[in-house]
Amino acid sequence: MDLPTILLIAVGLGMDAFAVALSTGATRRDIWFRPGFRLSFHFGLFQFMMPIIGWIAGTTVVRFIGGYDHWIAFGLLAFVGGKMIKESFEGERHETSLDPTRKWTLVMLAIATSIDALAVGLSLALLQVPILYPSIIIGVVAAGMTAAGLALGSQLGRFGKRMELIGGLVLIGIGLRIVIEHLM
Repeated sequence: MDLPTILLIAVGLGMDAFAVALSTGATRRDIWFRPGFRLSFHFGLFQFMMPIIGWIAGTTVVRFIGGYDHWIAFGLLAFVGGKMIKESFEGERHETSLDPTRKWTLVMLAIATSIDALAVGLSLALLQVPILYPSIIIGVVAAGMTAAGLALGSQLGRFGKRMELIGGLVLIGIGLRIVIEHLM
């Protein structure tokens, strides 16, 4: 598989990470180097690992999760998005508000935004494409798109709680898009 094709796949897979990072940057005023690195690193790592897992699993595991992987991604994104929407209607309480760069929220978002990469890995296995090179590119591009989304989103942060509401709606929208794509 040639580099331009791999880059197109990587950018396509990284769009969900970019959208989540954009809404995170817009809603969290306390995102600086460490949390931004944590989000970019985890999104990149999961985007790197998922194609490898999909490639290794081949056609065996797809029979077990292929029918509902889109529902898993939707559920995770809807949960986090719903919490963001709820918090958009609450007062300014940053110490207790949802931090998408920490703990299980970070893991859930990383999994949800990289589920499609699992399917790409499976597809590459069926095409008998070696997986390491594409996975590295996919992970690096996702990490870069996440950092870019955070930077751009931080410029939108002056809109405050409205951006938190929009961010939650974006996450739920991404989840719906995943479900609709899989049902079509």
